[in-house]
Amino acid sequence: MNILFVCTGNTCRSPMAEALLKEKMPEANVQSAGIFAGRDSRANNNAVEAMQERGIQLNHQSQPVTDSLLQWSDVVLTMTAKHKQSMIMDFPEYQDKYYTFKEYVSEADKKVWNELKKAYADYEEKRMDFIRNNQSNMNHAQLEQQLQDYLNEDITQIVMLESRLISYDIPDPFGGNLETYQATLDELDENIDLLIKKIKK
Repeated sequence: MNILFVCTGNTCRSPMAEALLKEKMPEANVQSAGIFAGRDSRANNNAVEAMQERGIQLNHQSQPVTDSLLQWSDVVLTMTAKHKQSMIMDFPEYQDKYYTFKEYVSEADKKVWNELKKAYADYEEKRMDFIRNNQSNMNHAQLEQQLQDYLNEDITQIVMLESRLISYDIPDPFGGNLETYQATLDELDENIDLLIKKIKK
């Protein structure tokens, strides 16, 4: 499997994730890139130092996301939901490959996602039925008001389910001190272990 990690500038999170995966699973085919990355920038000094403390050398040259990299990839793991949205907008033809890193490895939210999908489908069905049955005997404003009252419980249920979803973002440590980078590295490390488990299944 060819794995591409994507962040903003390809100098912090995605190269750390790439190096961690290579260290723990040397046979992995992995690269990293950035949505707004230039070419051949070194990794951030704090990222290098945090990795060095783990005995991992971060010899990295940044690269931007390109069409050929996306063709090479089997899966593209972004650090945040915003990165994933940007990729869908910039390279829509590969969107089946895009996941946030945490979303791809997490089992925790599968049940909530399934409940949400059902809640969205039920909501849409009830909405369409209500409009079909009532649009001929109400004006637009009345219909909107009645519809809102009718679907209020469903909307509350959807909001409650959405609030139970974990955040799928790994925050950007850029501009932070070494401790911030160490915390990011811990978070990446945990998710790399989950990724390896998933690959080896």
